[in-house]
Amino acid sequence: MSVIGQDSSFYVIVLLWVARVAIWTFICTLLAWLGIRVLDAITPHVYARERIGENPMSVGMFIAGFVILVGLVIHGVVTGPVVVGAGWFQTLVDPLRLSLVAVSFFVSLLLGIVLLRVVDKLTPKIPFSSIGQNSTAVGAYVFGCLVFFGLIMHASLVMPL
Repeated sequence: MSVIGQDSSFYVIVLLWVARVAIWTFICTLLAWLGIRVLDAITPHVYARERIGENPMSVGMFIAGFVILVGLVIHGVVTGPVVVGAGWFQTLVDPLRLSLVAVSFFVSLLLGIVLLRVVDKLTPKIPFSSIGQNSTAVGAYVFGCLVFFGLIMHASLVMPL
C-alpha cells in the first residue's frame, strides 16, 4: 500500500488534490440531486422540473443555485481536513468523512422539511403551495434548496472530527 506523506512529489499531491475535488464534487452533487428528488416527492403540487424551463429567469436561478452549491462543495473539499499519511483511497475519499456528509445531509434535509411544514402551518395567510403557479417562484424555491444543500455539505466537509 502506498502512503501519501512528506516524501510524495508535488505532482502526485496536486493530482490527488484534483482527483479528491472531482470525486467529492460528484458525490455532493449526487446528494443534492437526491435532495431535490425528495423535495419533489413531498411537494407534488410544485412541478419544479417542468416549471423551471418555462422562464429564462427560473433557469438562471437554477443555474445560479447550482453554481453556488458546487462552489460551496469545492471550498469545503479544499479547506476541509485531509487524512495525511494514509493510503491513496483514504486520501481521496475518507469513509468517515463520507458518512459524516451523508448523515449531516439527510438529518438537515429532514429538519428542513419539518421546519418548512411547521412554518407553513404557522403562517396560514402565506400559501406556500402557491409557488407552483409561477415558474419564477419555483426557480427561487429550487435556488434556495440548492444553496441550503451546499451549506449543509460545506459544513460537514470542513467540520473537524
